[in-house]
Formats: sequence, C-alpha cells, structure tokens
Amino acid sequence: MGLSAQAAEPRPLVAYLLSWSERPAVRPQNTGIARLPDNVNIIILSFVRPDAVYSGGEDMKQTGLSFPYSRTILAQAIAERKAHFPGTRVLLAIGGATYGAWRALNPEAIARLVSAIGADGVDIDMELDNPACGSDGGTHISCSGGRLWRTTITKLRAALPRPATISLAGWSVAAYGEKAWANAVPRSTHTGELLALFRHPLHAEIDLINVMAYNATAQYDPAEAYRAYRAAWSGPLAMGLLVPPDNGQQPDTSLETVRHLCRALAADSHAGLMIYAFGITPPENRPSATEIAAEAAHCLPPPPPGP
Repeated sequence: MGLSAQAAEPRPLVAYLLSWSERPAVRPQNTGIARLPDNVNIIILSFVRPDAVYSGGEDMKQTGLSFPYSRTILAQAIAERKAHFPGTRVLLAIGGATYGAWRALNPEAIARLVSAIGADGVDIDMELDNPACGSDGGTHISCSGGRLWRTTITKLRAALPRPATISLAGWSVAAYGEKAWANAVPRSTHTGELLALFRHPLHAEIDLINVMAYNATAQYDPAEAYRAYRAAWSGPLAMGLLVPPDNGQQPDTSLETVRHLCRALAADSHAGLMIYAFGITPPENRPSATEIAAEAAHCLPPPPPGP
C-alpha cells in the first residue's frame, strides 16, 4: 500500500537531503542520512535527472545525484536508517530547479536506481518555467503543462508499481485560483497548477504532496495555502519550511513560523511538515533544519491511533 492507504500512518515529517552538500564518507554512520533527526520519517534525496542514465553498479555519475561516496555506502546508510527507524521511507527527488529534461524521462533507469539503493519510490519535483494555466471564467483552472504532469506520473507508476511511493512537490500557490481561493494572493504563473490533476483519475497514483510553501512574497500565508490544498487533496500533505535564507520576498522561516503552521495542521492527522533542506547552512540567529525538526516534534500532536 502507498502512504495514503495506510490507516495508522504517522504524520509526515519530510526531510530533503542535498546530495551536493554531503561530506565524503567511508562508513554509513558518517552520512547525512545517519545524522537526520529521529522524528524524520520520509527522506528525499536530491536531485535525480529525469533523463538519468543508470544500468546498475556503483557508478551514479549520470543519475544527477552528487553524493561524494559510493552507491554501496548510500545503500547501507538507507538500510541502517530503516533498521533503526522502521517505517522510514526514502524517495529520490526527480527534477528540481536544475534538471528539466522531462520529455526525455527515463523511468526504467530511475526504477533501477531506486532498487539499487533500497529506496521506496520517487518525488516528482517538476518546476516548469510556465505551466500555462488559465481560468474558464472563474470555476476551473487548467494548464497545458498538466499533460506533462500526467504523462510523467503514468510512466513512473508503470516503472514503480505499488508498494512504491510517488510523491509530488507542489508550488506554493498551486492550489489557489478556485472557490474560496479564487482571488488568493499572491498570484503567479503557478496559481492553480495542480487543481486539474487533483480532479483527474491519476490523482489516485499519488501518495503524498509536499508543498513548496516558500520563495513567495510577504503576502503569502502558508497556513492559508494548507487550507487551499486540503480543500482539493484529501491524502497525506506536508507543508514546506525553507531553511533560511528565503530567496524570494517571503520572511525567513522562524520557529514561530513552524508553530504557526503546527496550529493550522493540528486537527488534521494526515498533515505534517516538509523541511528543505538538510545541507543548507542558515545565517546566524536563524533556525537550522535540525532546529526546525525539533520544533515540529514539540508543536505537532501525534495522530490518533489507527484501528
């Protein structure tokens, strides 16, 4: 079963781990995976090229990942993390701001890499420059970029059948633009980008949404974005917190930012937080990824026990 089908699934606490910020390691205990906080239950390794080349073995140079250690060490670190924290899921983030060759997607190579390191699936981080979204007059938004989303999900699910997990990284405003959020601010080219996908039958192939609730503006309220996403998507949902600095006009994440989101999510047992990213060093007097995770542990109540 995917994340959305598990009755007693804990709240997601998602950690993106930047492969290019890792230090060399000859033992799995010295990797960033081993150093993640105990309450992190979904680890997303960044970033894999959509057009990755991988035929097996130790060489990961053409996958996009930049870990300064071997595939064997990476696989051992993942296995040890899962042994210490059963239920942990490890995903490969595909795309990001750098890798955009989505029309050359190589799902078979990505699936081989997932298997080779003992991961559990993928996170689709498709950051289109312009998804070409438009309204039909205020009722529905649709985007010509939606076809690429659907094609990508279809191909990856075929290569990674369940129980593999597929998550999506959604833009900050991708659930705005309709109903109570028809005039929500800020507006951008990504306003409403995922709404048509949430209505499409393919939404059943998605197990988790990670919202990039940052790099927006001072007008943006992540708690309001949570409410808009929840109105359109009923599955597991993780609201993103960016380790400072924020390169947009949005105020930097503070511990009060974390508490503000916790208050909005508290009553929703399928909602949690995403931290981007372990590997970013914040400015002085700004919270680190580890400090954000610790605050999340204090302010998010555990979900009620399953049946």
